[in-house]
Amino acid sequence: MEFIPVNEPLLDGNEKKYLNECIDTGWISSEGPFVKKLEQDMASYVGRNYAAAVCNGTVALDLAIEAMELSAGDEVIMPAFTIISCITGLIRRDIKPVLVDADPATWNMNVKQIEEKITSRTKAVMAVHIYGLPVDMDPVLKIAEKYGLMVIEDGAEAHGLNYRGKRCGSFGDISIMSFYPNKHVTTGEGGMVLTDSEKIYERSNSFRNLCHKPGYRFVHEELGFNYRMSNIQAAVGVAQLEKLEDHLERKRKMGEIYQELLKDNPRFQKPLKETPYAANVYWVFGLVLDKEDPMSAREAMEKLAKKGIGCRPFFYPMHLQPALRKIGMFEGERYPVAEWLYEKGFYIPSGLSLTEEQIMYIGEKVNEL
Repeated sequence: MEFIPVNEPLLDGNEKKYLNECIDTGWISSEGPFVKKLEQDMASYVGRNYAAAVCNGTVALDLAIEAMELSAGDEVIMPAFTIISCITGLIRRDIKPVLVDADPATWNMNVKQIEEKITSRTKAVMAVHIYGLPVDMDPVLKIAEKYGLMVIEDGAEAHGLNYRGKRCGSFGDISIMSFYPNKHVTTGEGGMVLTDSEKIYERSNSFRNLCHKPGYRFVHEELGFNYRMSNIQAAVGVAQLEKLEDHLERKRKMGEIYQELLKDNPRFQKPLKETPYAANVYWVFGLVLDKEDPMSAREAMEKLAKKGIGCRPFFYPMHLQPALRKIGMFEGERYPVAEWLYEKGFYIPSGLSLTEEQIMYIGEKVNEL
């Protein structure tokens, strides 16, 4: 068996056709028609009024913070267990991130801890959907309404995921998406901001394009960014979005096969198949060892790598990040579930190009552990 990468995208739709159209017409910059089509199609898919495509998911988060006019000294409640992209845009603006621990069953933020973290400076909650299951959004939205908070929804890993029958990407004041190659819809690199607010959209649209003054190009009353997505990226994304339902079906089938293969393996906690509010779309298939297990996630991944199986560790908790500890953040704070998930959690190959033969082999080698 050849080495199996942790992820390999599936590009078997109209990607080549649309890329050739970009080349043939000369529309390769952000001015091309595929950018607008991807924005319209994704907004329609999730049920938003507006969408602004950008060059990656990290800058989509930056843009969301800028568009919502959060200021230095404000506080945003967010999960300890997530990717560092969620926190960098806050820190650069002197906005204080306030952490909550993960839920040990879903691996998403523990929404029961949100309310106790609210202060007079709290302005928003950032809800990040993790690994194929959504945050329990009803309590988040109720708390936000009660305290007058904004909600930023990070749907980077949640393409096609539903919460109580409603698409992720449609919750709160603003949502973001990532189109990195391991996502259900990819543009290679890319991201998007989605909202129902015309004001937030207009600010997003302006700040992603250097904040040119309306009617006076190259005149700037605010300092914006070049966060634009190219027509070439968007062309791939349009083709990918056309295949999203097929991609979701493939992911669910992969998840079902893994669940069956590993059902009698007591060593690993496996992803929940469903919760009362959502069915897992298995963006990745994670495995978590018991806290008392002598093996670490790193050791398990090394053993599987020797069998030709690529794996990836779970997120390193925000409160332990060296770059953040160097600047004095999160001193004395502990988030034991997030720590356990990192120390004992990893995910096995989950890409859309994975074959059933590869899945069977992976299941066999995981069980040998």
